[in-house]
Amino acid sequence: MASEFSERLSAERLQAALNERPFQFFETVSSTNDVARAWALEDAPHGAVVIAELQTAGRGRFGRTWQAPSGTALLFSALLRPSLAVPTTRYTMAAAVSVRSALLDLLKLDASDIKLKWPNDVCLHDRKVCGILIEPLWRGALLEALIVGIGVNVRVPFDDPELAARAINLEPFCPSQVDRALLLADILKRLEYWSARVEGLALFQAWRAALSTLGQRVQVTDVGTGRVIAVGRALDVDEDGALLVRAEDGRIQPVFAGEVTLQQFKAE
Repeated sequence: MASEFSERLSAERLQAALNERPFQFFETVSSTNDVARAWALEDAPHGAVVIAELQTAGRGRFGRTWQAPSGTALLFSALLRPSLAVPTTRYTMAAAVSVRSALLDLLKLDASDIKLKWPNDVCLHDRKVCGILIEPLWRGALLEALIVGIGVNVRVPFDDPELAARAINLEPFCPSQVDRALLLADILKRLEYWSARVEGLALFQAWRAALSTLGQRVQVTDVGTGRVIAVGRALDVDEDGALLVRAEDGRIQPVFAGEVTLQQFKAE
């Protein structure tokens, strides 16, 4: 395999991969989501994308910080301008399904090898390979845009054993070095396809079928407060993306957001 930094991104390589798609590229940026938000306020078009080799203030869900050394991840934020009055969770589904399908094609793996942990973590062999953070941009009561932030682990050094137990890279499963520019173009093409079909049943079915969480015993926690929201079996999801958890008393509780932890079923 070529050296770690031989596959550096550049404006020229990205232009060749993205063709006419508007983009901004940075060697270092605070957060691609923040740059995309500012660009959206300056009337950047639907489908525009911000890419960076390094984020100094990248973040994940629930305000967590996230950082990978330069050149080791695919870090970008796509700008969508929704034309349909559907829940933003439908775009979360679109992003997750788009990334998963692109990775399945890249790695030539079985569908069971790449699954989704509710609501939108992409997992390879049960470890997180991609995180997705969608942030809305409002003008009053009008949804102006959605910023879809995506980070894919390509060759990130996981020095922390605890992190290495939970996260995984793409490149060990590829016969050659991952071309991040081409992977970016493929994900964006799929995101364009699915974001145009957010109302349809096909998107929900594709997302639901990819979830590894269903059937598992889970605990869902409000990360902001640490309060346990629900404990029980993850029965299903509804078409707006809520996780339906059946508690031990038989009550079924819809959960719209939270941190999911898998638990062991009690012995009978």
